[in-house]
Amino acid sequence: MDIGTPQNREVVTTARNVRLSAEADDSPLTVETGTLSLGAVTETRPREVPIGVTVPNGTEPGNYELEVEMEYSYTSQLSGGVSYDRTETVTADVDVEVSNDARFRIVDVTTDAQVGDRGTLDATIKNVGATAAHDATVALESSSSGLGLGQRASDAALVESIAPGEEITVPYAVSFTPTAPIREYALSGQVSFETPDGISQTDRGLSAGVTPLSEQTFAIEDVESTLRVGEDGELTGTVENTGPVAADNVVIQYADTAGNLIPIEQSAAVGPLDSGESTSFTLPLSVGGGAEPGLRTIDVAVQYRNDEGAARAYSDVVVNAEVAPERDSFSVAIENRTIDAGGTRTVEVTVTNELGEPASDLEARLFANDPLETGDTDTGYVQSLGAGESTTMTFELSTTDSATPESTYPISLDFRYDDVDGDSQLSDTYRVPIEVTASEGGGLPLPIILLAALVVGTGGLIVYRRRQ
Repeated sequence: MDIGTPQNREVVTTARNVRLSAEADDSPLTVETGTLSLGAVTETRPREVPIGVTVPNGTEPGNYELEVEMEYSYTSQLSGGVSYDRTETVTADVDVEVSNDARFRIVDVTTDAQVGDRGTLDATIKNVGATAAHDATVALESSSSGLGLGQRASDAALVESIAPGEEITVPYAVSFTPTAPIREYALSGQVSFETPDGISQTDRGLSAGVTPLSEQTFAIEDVESTLRVGEDGELTGTVENTGPVAADNVVIQYADTAGNLIPIEQSAAVGPLDSGESTSFTLPLSVGGGAEPGLRTIDVAVQYRNDEGAARAYSDVVVNAEVAPERDSFSVAIENRTIDAGGTRTVEVTVTNELGEPASDLEARLFANDPLETGDTDTGYVQSLGAGESTTMTFELSTTDSATPESTYPISLDFRYDDVDGDSQLSDTYRVPIEVTASEGGGLPLPIILLAALVVGTGGLIVYRRRQ
């Protein structure tokens, strides 16, 4: 500005619509950016422009020039409210130094981390420069929320030195979220280092991609059930490792919250499983007496340890199991269910084991209410009774004076026994009808005979007193 007010200074000192382009015609370098638009450039607001340049392999270190052309418009004069605009083109040479410092490239990235889990990412870095790098800090950063490095989005490792042409593999702790899709995730990085002369340098722009392993999954098939209302049973099946890697210490765990299904053992260990391998399992369960029979959906979980020994669980597993209706633990049968009025007899009871498993130390107890009475032999015992086996026990039964012929009265039996686990159990009570019949002598019933004897005795006493 030659003449004017300070308020109008910026009008004539602003370069507007600035456009910049660069060429490297007389050098082996290649300019990668085209024409760049900068907008306005003022005295107080300078602009910085990045120009992408490729240095081909084999380029000798040294100084090279880029020819930069800048085209812009400006107001050359402001007079009486009228502005006079012009355009201008300026060229300049920019020196570019190609050094022989260390430069780096990510040549390989692998990971053993699975979706929804943690693992290790191995990044192989190569020094493609001509000099060694000392005290190098190799930093990687993830630009996706599905991939984390350590507890953050970025992580860095310190390497003592990297010689020209040397490749080093740097491990990083990584994790993928459970919802991360299977795809390649972008990584960016940089290497900060010192040259052999002790000058600090940074090589930016490293990039690579990494793909996680699929989620570790399991499938449960061929499920069979011996579950029955009011009894202990088993859930058996086959578990298959459908994930991409081996799993150690695989355990099938009961994970349902139904109150009438009670795990006898909370889990069943099946050991290690390679990818695609399967094995059988048995999970013992007890079904409460108030449970409803029928098809049940039961939640289970597969616990395991990954390659690093960390405990993991896969919970997206349900199995269908049939629960059979309740059944009697034992069945009882009496061939002769009659007893003479006023009589005593032995009753032979056939007991059959309906448990589906052996019962040991089986003790039976007979109960009766008036007018039936048990005698001295009111218990029976057998050391062992296998599933489906029967035994005959003998009890003593009698009638009291109040028994009425041709009437039916109940007797009851229950059983105490030890199951296959050695636990003492008490069965339900079983009622069997007993019919009282008249004595085979054909005489008058006992109550009538007693009444007649009382009448005769009373009459004889009256006659005797009168004679006195």
